[in-house]
Amino acid sequence: MASTHVRFITKNSLQQTMSAVRSTLSRAQEKQLSALLGHVKLSLLYKASVHGYANATFHAKCDRQGPTVVVAYNKKGLIFGAYTNKDYAQSGAQIADDQAFLFSFNSQNHGQSPLRIQPKLPQQAFLDGNTGPNFGALLFLNGNAAAVVSTPGSLYNFEAAEMHGGDLVLTECEVYRVEDLGGLLEKPWRNILWSSEKTKDLMKFVENYRPMVNGVRQARILLIGPVGVGKSSFFNSINSIFRGHVTSQAIAGTAARSLTTQFRSYHIKAGREGKPLPFVLCDTMGLEEATGEGLHLDDITSILRGHVVDRHQFNPLVPLQPDSLGYRKHPALGDMIHCVVYVLDSCKVNILTPKFYEKLGEIRRKVNLMGVPQLVLMTKVDEACQHVRRDLKQVYHSHYVESKVEDLGRLLGIPMACIIPVKNYSQELELDQSSDILLLSAVQQMLRFADNYFDDIYLGEDEGSRE
Repeated sequence: MASTHVRFITKNSLQQTMSAVRSTLSRAQEKQLSALLGHVKLSLLYKASVHGYANATFHAKCDRQGPTVVVAYNKKGLIFGAYTNKDYAQSGAQIADDQAFLFSFNSQNHGQSPLRIQPKLPQQAFLDGNTGPNFGALLFLNGNAAAVVSTPGSLYNFEAAEMHGGDLVLTECEVYRVEDLGGLLEKPWRNILWSSEKTKDLMKFVENYRPMVNGVRQARILLIGPVGVGKSSFFNSINSIFRGHVTSQAIAGTAARSLTTQFRSYHIKAGREGKPLPFVLCDTMGLEEATGEGLHLDDITSILRGHVVDRHQFNPLVPLQPDSLGYRKHPALGDMIHCVVYVLDSCKVNILTPKFYEKLGEIRRKVNLMGVPQLVLMTKVDEACQHVRRDLKQVYHSHYVESKVEDLGRLLGIPMACIIPVKNYSQELELDQSSDILLLSAVQQMLRFADNYFDDIYLGEDEGSRE
């Protein structure tokens, strides 16, 4: 398998030496840019500090090069720019590009998720003139100088403070040709049927599932993950499938801090007037790297053992105590967690910090000691791979998604078979069959893993204790 690390190839004119034209990006910054672009090779076409800040030079080196990305740097430590899938050709026209976007990230905050802004209208992605790269809201190399013109709201909406911090004088500007290395595999790396019959079979499996232990009516599945990865959105998506339309019951969004502050046990009905399904999705505060923020590790242990009641308000500084109000002192097996699911963003697999993965590793060790099976949901696969964005059914043909699953398995020490790519409902108003199949397949695996838990609990005991 080829490495997913972004590789850079510099191109020199006859007048410059190879050492003069080198990427300014550090290895960590390359990973942040890679999180936006996917499995690509970047060839450095233009470097303003070497070639000059002249618009004519930019066009001489970058016109008709196919997909390119502009990368600008300022003294505030922000790295920002723009990607287009189209050629620069000085046509004077406004160019349509449904894959174009602006981006920004902090050069020092390597664990930060890059800002990504799509055009207000794909039909108006950038202005193909004889100026520097002109994306309406951002015009680079203004006046043949190390300067940017910023007009948020023109073609793209963004906050200036987030995009460039108000510093419009550049310390460097580079343009790279973007070559897709991901491609599509001829044979899928995981087989799945994409049909309405498959959707019905999966829904029937879920509705007919029953825990194999007397006294336990529903399998309890705990979702754990950092802020903004889609834990609450996963519940909303599964709820939407069984309601027959897109709905939103759990609070979900893109805030920097967890929108979920309580422990929630979400029950799903088989239709508006139907009976509750035989599983419960348990949502928690988002995990955060810093001490005193996000879900406390001791609270996770209490949740696994069934001590935490529904709607308990978490305190990141002080975990739940046995004498606390709402502490369940004598939980039954049906109150405990039967499967743990880690929820992670496909686009952030390689930019989460080692410290964060250490924290996940500590949680995994706690869960292992308690004998609870573990799975991983890899969300937002459509944002990670352009082929999957165009057609979700290509998810298991995507070389890049496969490589992300491999990376995640290595970082967490989990087999690839335990990692499931999904796409939650976020902006859609109608259900989509391909999304449903991925989501329901994930639930099916969770219930199968819960059965493994019940098997282990009662291994060697009298069969009379089972249904």
